Amino acid sequence: MNQEERLVADFHGTGLTVGPHPMAYKRDWLNAMGIRRASELRDLPTGKRLRIGGCVITRQRPGTAKGFVFLSLEDETGVANAIVRPDLFHENRLLLTSERFLAIEGILQNQDNVISVRAERVQPLFVTKAETVSHDFH
Repeated sequence: MNQEERLVADFHGTGLTVGPHPMAYKRDWLNAMGIRRASELRDLPTGKRLRIGGCVITRQRPGTAKGFVFLSLEDETGVANAIVRPDLFHENRLLLTSERFLAIEGILQNQDNVISVRAERVQPLFVTKAETVSHDFH
C-alpha cells in the first residue's frame, strides 16, 4: 500500500491518520509554491504578503461578523487562521465551502498575538483524495 492509499484508507476507516499529516507528504511541492508552514507565521512581521495552505478543519460565519468567514487550515506543524471578506467569499463560495485543502494568499496580521491572514486570493490544493472532515458553519 502506498502513502496515498494508506491516507485514503485511514481517513475512510477512522476519520484520521496515525501517520504523517497529509501536508507533510507534499511539503517540497508546497515550499516551491511559496506556501508557509503554520509554525512560521509567529516569526513574520505584520503586513507581510504570504501564502498559507492546509486541510480546512473549520469554517465559521458568525451572524455578528457582517458576512466575514473565518477558516482554520491545518498543516503538519499546526493551525493557520484566515479571514475572508464577504465579497471574496461570494466570488469563491463553492471553492470555500467544498474544498478539503486550500491555499490562501493574503496579508499577515498579528493583533495581540492572534495571528491570521487577511485573504485576498484562494485556490484549491490537491494534496490527497482522502475524505477529510471539517466543522462548518452550514
